[in-house]
This record gives sequence, C-alpha cells and structure tokens, in this order.
Amino acid sequence: MIQVKRLGHATFSTPDLERQIDYWRDVVGLSLVDRGKDHAVLATKLGQEAIGLERGPDVQLLRLSFQVKPGSDLGELVANLQKSGVHSERRSGISPGVKEAVTFTDPKGTLIEVYADYHFHAQEKAERGISPLKFGHVAYRVEDVDKLVKFYTDVLGFRVSDWMGDHFAFLRCSPDHHTINFVRFDQPALHHIAFEVRDWSDMHRTCETLTRNNIPLLWGPIRHVVGHNIAAYHRNPDELRIEMFCEMDQMRDEEMGYWEPRPWHEEMPLRPKRWPKDTLRAQWVFGSHGNYY
Repeated sequence: MIQVKRLGHATFSTPDLERQIDYWRDVVGLSLVDRGKDHAVLATKLGQEAIGLERGPDVQLLRLSFQVKPGSDLGELVANLQKSGVHSERRSGISPGVKEAVTFTDPKGTLIEVYADYHFHAQEKAERGISPLKFGHVAYRVEDVDKLVKFYTDVLGFRVSDWMGDHFAFLRCSPDHHTINFVRFDQPALHHIAFEVRDWSDMHRTCETLTRNNIPLLWGPIRHVVGHNIAAYHRNPDELRIEMFCEMDQMRDEEMGYWEPRPWHEEMPLRPKRWPKDTLRAQWVFGSHGNYY
C-alpha cells in the first residue's frame, strides 16, 4: 500500500489562461513560479505548488498530485500499485518542483500523480491577496462513494475521518480532518477545492479581499459540523467553487484516536464516527440551511 502524506497541487484546463493567472495571483495571492505560452504554475507564498493551469477549450480538473515520504523508491510504488491491479507510469518533470512521479487513474477517472521528493520555491515576502497557507482539500460528487473510499484507503493509505449517513465520506492523509471528500450524486463532478488561511481574523480579511474584487460569497463564513472548520465559499472566474477555511479538526496522534479537543465539539473526546444523515452542514445557521452538496 502507498502511504500518501499530503496533497500536492491540482492542474486545471482553462479557456482564459490570463484571467485565471490574474485571479490566482492577485485575488488568492499565490506566486507565479512558472509561465509558458499555454501553461502556468502557482505556489503558496511559503513555496508549495498549489495550482497548475493549462490552456484548453473548457474548464476541468486534469490532474491531482500527492506526496509520499521523501526519499521513497518510486519503483516500489509502481510495484505496490501493480499488486493492487492499478496500471501506472513513470513521468518526469510534472512541475518545476517535482522531477519524478508515478501516474495512474483513480476509479472516477482522475489522473493522479504521486511523488516523493519536492523542491520548495523561494518564499515570497510581499503580501498580495488572500495569501493562504496551503492547498488543503478537494471535494468530489461521485456515483459510488464506497468504491472511491476503498481505493483511497486500500491503495493510497488514507484513513476515514467521518461519514455522514452512508452517502458522504471524509478522508485524511495527514493530521487534517480531511484531504479528500466524496459525496454521492447522480452527476459526478468536482464540487470544490479548498485553501487554508491562518485564523479567524485572516478569514475576515479573506472576505474583505473578495468583496474588494467584486466576488460575492456563495456561503459563509460558517463553522461546519463535520470537521468543524470555519469556511467561506466563492466562485472563481471559471466558475470553480473555492473554499477558504481555518480551524479544521486535527488528529495529532492516530493511536490516541480522537480529534484534538476544542470547545465547539459536540462531545468529549470526539472520535471519528458516522454522523446522522440529517446532520446540519453548519453550526452557525443564517437563514435557510438547504442541501449545499
């Protein structure tokens, strides 16, 4: 089994490359670390690549990358994938920070890139836009949640953090409550991608930054129930749903088996569990709390 350690970067196609670069650089506050005629790569101010862009006729998630333990033998990763019945290939130069990776397709058809060694980009000191700490998680609508959960846990080493009913699963590969979400839906699609900001005061600044750029909030700021992160959602110029979050639940020690205690938890200690299907999406309810997913 592969043991994924963290989420790397996501690569999207876009018909308007320049507009997307402007959004990710000037509004979100990422650093442009690579630019070609038909592509761009942007990283956080702390040097971790987060978003890849490629010029294309439509908007779609092309690839998603994850990092395993630095120094890992990629040949062993290929062998482990083969044992699980997953065909993979070795690729070089998938981004400026990643020289070598193993690529394969997950059960929903997303091309996954797994790498061991990463070269951090120089830290950018200038503050611009929201300036998130990291690319935090990805949420999908899928037809078969169980199938995706089994693949990500059995093949990639993710752990199940929580279920909501039998239709919504939250998976982690690090102390963060979730890195990947899967929710059952008739029409499969990317639901949103999310970036972590520092704290509640930074969330306030995030909302002000979006307002100054004439980008309305879709939902929030709210505190979710499952995961308990404070979150605010908007759409970028390509209509992708983007979440900014902070204060997500943390599993600091897997052997302890419970989330780091927080005053807003419903029980102490709070452990991974199956929440009722009708659990509210947010603790703070402003008006209607319809089915956001």
